[in-house]
Amino acid sequence: MKKVLIVSTSPRVNSNSEALAKAFAKGAQEAGHETELISLRGKTVNFCRGCFVCQEKLHCVIPDDAEAICQKALHADVLVFATPIYYYEMSGQLKTLLDRMNPLYPSDYAFRDVYLLTAAAEDGEQVPQRAVSGVEGWVECFERAKLAGTAFMGGVTAAGENTEHPALDLAYRMGKKS
Repeated sequence: MKKVLIVSTSPRVNSNSEALAKAFAKGAQEAGHETELISLRGKTVNFCRGCFVCQEKLHCVIPDDAEAICQKALHADVLVFATPIYYYEMSGQLKTLLDRMNPLYPSDYAFRDVYLLTAAAEDGEQVPQRAVSGVEGWVECFERAKLAGTAFMGGVTAAGENTEHPALDLAYRMGKKS
């Protein structure tokens, strides 16, 4: 059994990227993994100050919700990030959280596999590429981790518009094999 931490970064209720997160979670749960889905909606995650105190103390000095999420990520075997695509890039919420996970760099983190789930109004292979590249850059900083998979739900705008999209099945199957 693995610990799977899924972080949904969309500010919208019932968002398309969160539907992907829930599909991944369902697959991981059915595979017998301990699964936790966290939404950043309603949470406070401030910008990194670049002070690097976290490199010595192994935790951030900013008192907000990012520290608890970072501690959960530290002990997770699998990390999953779900984000809407805004202007061909990951959401600001995801980028801010990734920056705030700086205390993980010098730590003895458990995660090995990282997944990225994305959704956008526009459809096309190129749409999620910048978000994928950004997460790949973050993952490259962790020598024991790898980007294990991605799923993209394109051509969806309204919340809940995704009920038949094939990316939901892909996310479910990735969760099942995680």
